[in-house]
Amino acid sequence: MNARRPQLRITHAGPVASVALARARQRGMRVADLLLDLCVALEEIGRRAETRAIVLTADSEAFSIGGDLRRFAHEAGNAELETYSAELVGLLNQAILALMKSPQPVVAAVQGSVTGGAIGLVLASDVVIAGESAEFHARSVAAGLTPDGGWTALLPRLVGGRRAAACLLLDRAVSAADALLWGLVTEVVPDAQVAQAARDAASRIAAAPSNVIREGKRLLAADLDQVERALEAERRSFVAAIAQAETRAHVARFVAASDS
Repeated sequence: MNARRPQLRITHAGPVASVALARARQRGMRVADLLLDLCVALEEIGRRAETRAIVLTADSEAFSIGGDLRRFAHEAGNAELETYSAELVGLLNQAILALMKSPQPVVAAVQGSVTGGAIGLVLASDVVIAGESAEFHARSVAAGLTPDGGWTALLPRLVGGRRAAACLLLDRAVSAADALLWGLVTEVVPDAQVAQAARDAASRIAAAPSNVIREGKRLLAADLDQVERALEAERRSFVAAIAQAETRAHVARFVAASDS
């Protein structure tokens, strides 16, 4: 059975639900409508007793290139930009927490770029199957923005403080091979095999006793109250930064350089 929201493609196949970010032309760009749709979809799927695992993927060669920096650049003088930023990062935080709170384990199928706050959708997943082309890159320093999406709230827990600092302060891009070595992803496969490998992992989860899987996820979970506070700190920092003329000018220069 298939369902569709404006920004998502949702498929139910037996005990496995697949949720795809359906923004191929925009390379999975993170927008408010997509994040809201994702939160609603996860809530609905969470109520389905017959669903035992979720695959999170994207209808694009890139999992997600993050937020729409061109909007930040083009609306640099717009007083509503701070409100938009607060809403966007707030919805991203809700989506991250929804993935972490989902009673069904989430398997992320990732290939291509994962940029900016889009990392949060990967960090919040329970199993991550990455293609060889996958690359994780904060780009916050280059863009002149403070990190959002769990780069400080979740990444250090997985890879350690020094590696997280290298990603943020030195703007280091992390290849699929390094992501596997660091523990950021579960498995790396050829790009052509990512979708099937993710479905296989989800099917394997779904075949196990549901109560055992759900309890295992609960016991493995981070302190969600602490995560929520850390994500909120990221949001506040992001909004405070975007309110500064220096930040907006830096973003505009970054976008102009990227387009040239």
